[in-house]
Amino acid sequence: MKYSGKQALITYHSMKNQIITLLLLLVIIQLTAAPPTEADYYQIEDVHIPEDIALEVGGLAYDDQGQLGVITRRGELWLIKNPEAKKPEYTRFAHGLHEPLGLAFKDGSFYCAQRGELTKLTDKNKDGKADRYESIATWELEGNYHQYRYGPEFTPEGDMIVTLNLAWIGHGASLSKWDGWMVKVSPEGEITPLATGMRSPAGFGFNAAGDMFYTENQGDWVGSGRMTHVEEGDFVGNPEGLKWTGEPGSPLNTKPEDIDETKALTLFEYSKEIAAVKPPSVWFPHTLMGISTSGLVIVPDGFGPFTGQLLVGDQGHSKIMRVYQEKVNGVYQGVCFPFVEGFSSGLLRMAWAPGASSLFAGMTSRGWASTGPEPFGLQKLKWTGRTPCEMNTVNIRPKGFQINFTSPIQENSLKSSLEVNDFTYKYHSIYGSPATDIQERRIQSITLSPDGLTAELVLDQIRAGYIYEIKIKELKSIDGQDAVHKVAYYTVNEIPGSNLPEGTTVTGESIAANTDVEALAKNVNTMPESWVDGPDAHFFIGTKPGLKYDKELIEVKAGSKVKLIFDNADDMMHNFVLGVPGSADKIAVASNELGLQGEAKSYIPDLKEVLFHTKILRPNTAETIYFIAPDEPGDYPYVCTFPGHANVMRGILRVK
Repeated sequence: MKYSGKQALITYHSMKNQIITLLLLLVIIQLTAAPPTEADYYQIEDVHIPEDIALEVGGLAYDDQGQLGVITRRGELWLIKNPEAKKPEYTRFAHGLHEPLGLAFKDGSFYCAQRGELTKLTDKNKDGKADRYESIATWELEGNYHQYRYGPEFTPEGDMIVTLNLAWIGHGASLSKWDGWMVKVSPEGEITPLATGMRSPAGFGFNAAGDMFYTENQGDWVGSGRMTHVEEGDFVGNPEGLKWTGEPGSPLNTKPEDIDETKALTLFEYSKEIAAVKPPSVWFPHTLMGISTSGLVIVPDGFGPFTGQLLVGDQGHSKIMRVYQEKVNGVYQGVCFPFVEGFSSGLLRMAWAPGASSLFAGMTSRGWASTGPEPFGLQKLKWTGRTPCEMNTVNIRPKGFQINFTSPIQENSLKSSLEVNDFTYKYHSIYGSPATDIQERRIQSITLSPDGLTAELVLDQIRAGYIYEIKIKELKSIDGQDAVHKVAYYTVNEIPGSNLPEGTTVTGESIAANTDVEALAKNVNTMPESWVDGPDAHFFIGTKPGLKYDKELIEVKAGSKVKLIFDNADDMMHNFVLGVPGSADKIAVASNELGLQGEAKSYIPDLKEVLFHTKILRPNTAETIYFIAPDEPGDYPYVCTFPGHANVMRGILRVK
């Protein structure tokens, strides 16, 4: 068929309009597409648990038959045949154990650390159940509820590593010999102390280079969660374990009195005074990354672009964080990133399936409340095969950092939205620390490589002993893909090209905890002079385990003068924040968005919906506040706005 010139022109314009329309549709689709989520790249799937099994996971380990061993805090060891199946088969292999919090398998036997011993469990007659419970080593036990024991982890030489938690008597205490220590146990049961200064060493293991690291939880002498490279003879922070350094076999001679709190030094600064002191290689900023660090595993090939990095669990926030480390001047340091959150309970242990097709996550929340709502759980994490747009690694440079990305990025998204702040934590016997000496770093230059995969940052200053928040708020790939995670935290112990650490002098003003609250009238601690007859109503509110107030409903007459005492008897930080009716969720979200300033503001957002509040209270402390009850009857919610708590820690002040 032949076309006339007029017909050809009409056909040309029609095709042109169709192409333009198609291009416009593609642009609209791209602009209106939902931003990517973690689930687009890594998906969480439930593993079936029979209704009659309370699988409060304390440890995970595969045996040589491909069965997943799951040991529980209730003292049972279950074998799961084909755990990838829709409805896997469970067999109870052992029971009667005393809250084991670790599991390993070697040469046909399982090994677990109980409260009072390291135990070997063997099925001698091959009927699928342990018939030999062998005590490999025992240690002293005072009976304190907080004397948890973790492990073991096998060394290449066949020895076993175990960590011993401090007791809790209003503060961490080493009540029994080697509490607060990492120890090595030989196959014959000989115990060798390796390092001390540990408070609650729930997670530990080797990195890809074969070096040992342990993870720590915020508490006394521990400003925030952290990861530390552990070598024999190290002191990693909490002085309680130093009481045993005079015992035969101790690899260090540092004494408790060598740590002088009145010096007001950071842990990093102490490492320059006392050779045994080992500062963390990576800090996990409290509430910004997690609140209760747990187990760690190495990322294998075939699970995304992060091969060789570490994944670190967080029990309190029901999540997994990602860690990349490097050695500078022979010292480990590195960076942590968000990875995946939204697990069903408090994530404590992880284990790779054979072939690394799935990462199994074992969970528990009894006594250790978590953002995940379930009391326990077993789930698996799978990679979808898609590569997210992320910061992959961060390396320090003499005057800044090099950021490497998983995919080429848009230059304008980097340069227009990059922010860098640095801060540190106090080293003191008080429970935790706010982020302190926060300073915004001036970015002097940003250079993106031609392939869009590497950015070089030059800053006005690098300070050793500080954590660097690197935030790229509008990070996008060159094909328009939004990054799911846009923040990283790099811990600086050493600066390249320097034999001596630089920048350790604290400059700038510290931000003290429990200050900078916007409306002081919302936090009145002294009875107003005008209350000549005293309060009309007195209330005492405490805490219960599991992120709960001990009173979830109190009633008061409208306009009453109220004296309220909030007593935090828990071993975590809490506050009391009263809001207008229906405001609990808004207050919770706003408090989570306070970022580095959160603890300094007692996690109190500047909202008109916030009526009255206490400050953030450390364990075993109390505060009294005075306020006048609202005139309008109704249900006024009170919540704890410590990050992760507000979803479950709530109550109602009913005004009549």
